[in-house]
Amino acid sequence: MTKARPSTAAFETAAANAGSEHYVLRLYIAGTTSTSSKSVENLRSICEAHLKDRYELLVIDVFQQPLLARDEQIIAVPTLIKKLPAPARRIVGDLSNEQRVLVGLDLKPKEHGRRTRPPSRSG
Repeated sequence: MTKARPSTAAFETAAANAGSEHYVLRLYIAGTTSTSSKSVENLRSICEAHLKDRYELLVIDVFQQPLLARDEQIIAVPTLIKKLPAPARRIVGDLSNEQRVLVGLDLKPKEHGRRTRPPSRSG
């Protein structure tokens, strides 16, 4: 039997615990724009589907609470910060791509597409 590499072991441990961990999320938005509303709606939908009863979501309007945004060094909105479980993660921009959000929350491993070389030209 071969020993698992530390990164592999950490991933396997995280995957095993993924079904029971409590997630603490902070979503930074700018005002009550349609983009902000859609980001909140998309994130809540994803959380309900994948983290039912295992998440805490705080939505922070950078216009109403600029000091919180400054403390977290928010430079673009929407920005989602996963505080817990560790490691902390940030997702900046559109939250409509569920797969991207799941990877960012460490709920799904990143898929590494196989690179293929273009066919060689014989001539």
